[in-house]
Amino acid sequence: MTSRPVDLPDFRQPPLSEVVLSLQFDPLDRLKTPLIGVLWNRFRERLPGIEEHAPLPQVVEHFDGPVPVKVDVVIEEKPPAPRVWFLAPEKTELIQVQQDRFIHNWRKVTGQEPYPRYEIIRKKFREEVAEFVSFLHEEKIAPININQCEVTYVNHITPSGIWHRHGELAAVLRQWSDLPSGGFLPQAEDVAARFRYIIPDEAGKPVGRLHVVFQPAWRTTDNTPIFTMNLTARGKPLAGGVDGAFEFFDLGRRWIVKGFADLTTPAMQEKIWERVS
Repeated sequence: MTSRPVDLPDFRQPPLSEVVLSLQFDPLDRLKTPLIGVLWNRFRERLPGIEEHAPLPQVVEHFDGPVPVKVDVVIEEKPPAPRVWFLAPEKTELIQVQQDRFIHNWRKVTGQEPYPRYEIIRKKFREEVAEFVSFLHEEKIAPININQCEVTYVNHITPSGIWHRHGELAAVLRQWSDLPSGGFLPQAEDVAARFRYIIPDEAGKPVGRLHVVFQPAWRTTDNTPIFTMNLTARGKPLAGGVDGAFEFFDLGRRWIVKGFADLTTPAMQEKIWERVS
């Protein structure tokens, strides 16, 4: 993908705070922390910062009925290999690497950074994945067997004159309506919502899900009430290998952008985010 699809909604002032593209694959047991350090050398000039974090669990979308919750008790003789971050100096971009994940994040830090757009983020991640695959080949580590792909858009929705309190969810979400006036209950103190949608392929077969999590929060700099709206499209590659994974990224991004437009109110879109299409 080289240009933005013409049928996607567009906004001059989107409330985006972070965009994440993630590949999940079968664990590479040989990808130990020292080798991740060697991998860092390939990105170090652009991403000189480094941090260690706890690894993310594997998450897979299932479509064959409810999956019972399992609680596995595992006694580890050694701690799990960490998730390592490679960070840009301004910390707006980072790569995350663990034995079964390779992730690219773009995020706002000061809140003033312009959104570079999906096509630019996608292109950069495609180049980073190629570098990662080349590294695995040179180190004689098994190639990645991708089992899930994720696209996540994190939005921070500020009051901006349309709403003022966390109970005013109807001003932001179309699917929500306030209680009728004159009833017993007052306006809710705050409200949270979750939505899940199955993403089908061209034949109508489920290939992923769109998860939407909407919840109240407070801006840390000045305690202003905000809503966070996280949209994650997760599913399997649409074809084999890395190319199929990026095909799912494009499909997932489409669902996120169109879903965001369907879920949010015209007042927010037109007056605050300046919808142009």
